Amino acid sequence: MQLSLSLDIPPLSRPVAYTDNILLVGSCFTEHIADRLQHHKFSVLQNPHGILFNPLSVSHSIDGYIDGRLYTEDDLFNLNELWNSWDHHTRLSDTDLEAAVEGINKSQRAASEFILKSDWVVITLGSAFQYFLKESGRHVANNHRAPSQWFDKRLLPVDEIIKTLGNTLHKLHAVNPFAQVLFTISPVRHIRDGVIDNNRSKARLIEAVHELCYNFEQAHYFPAYELIIDILRDYRFYDIDFVHPNYLATSYVWEQFTKACIAPDAQALMHQVHEIMTARAHRTRFPGTQAHRKFKESYLAKTKALAEKHPRLDFSAELKYFGE
Repeated sequence: MQLSLSLDIPPLSRPVAYTDNILLVGSCFTEHIADRLQHHKFSVLQNPHGILFNPLSVSHSIDGYIDGRLYTEDDLFNLNELWNSWDHHTRLSDTDLEAAVEGINKSQRAASEFILKSDWVVITLGSAFQYFLKESGRHVANNHRAPSQWFDKRLLPVDEIIKTLGNTLHKLHAVNPFAQVLFTISPVRHIRDGVIDNNRSKARLIEAVHELCYNFEQAHYFPAYELIIDILRDYRFYDIDFVHPNYLATSYVWEQFTKACIAPDAQALMHQVHEIMTARAHRTRFPGTQAHRKFKESYLAKTKALAEKHPRLDFSAELKYFGE
């Protein structure tokens, strides 16, 4: 008896390998995937601008990495005792102006260097609603808790999303012709827009992304949104806010992502890395016992063997821990 729908996800023709560099940009759901990739020792750079939700902000950030854009003190503004950038998440804000600019530009430089060698750029879009400053008309990535009357809110047309992201993909492939792009739509409900407008927003993102994948040979789609909304489709897979997928749901999506997007030989290595990382996270109540010393000696030997076999992977923290 079949009690749920199934979703056949075709594997990527060029799956993700351990030798790849992976840049991830977009919504908070991006960070669920990025954190798990980092846990398994993939080469990852996630959200250099901080969390971004809408297409214009995502495109603007990637364009800035390609162009090598740096920010000055004039690009920032002071609000709520913090220096902020309209292009960045509040995690890059600071009480000190010089420190804020320095932190933003450090992240910009790292992203500009990383995007030139990226094998994959993973873009997760969260909302087609875009906020614009009334005073200047410029789009903003984060409102930084500014008064709502400062902004105009607009639902972006599908054509504008396609044009903006398409221009960014052309720029990307001009500097990095072999970069593959993987689009996902965040299953997080933007409930502040209301259920109806959230669905309108997601529909526009989905339509735009599929058109981009049709137009660009190197663009692909992973159905994270559909896995949560159509396959799991139950509130027990959400956090207590009924908005964010919970650990069980994100684990399910990660499992499907691994099967469809990661090379089989890499999947085998991931199991070995995960075993070491799980052991590293283990906390014993009795660290001075002979049993714990033997535990650490065993995993020190396993980690050394794996590090020697795969020198690209950085096990320095694990080697230090098990060797203490």
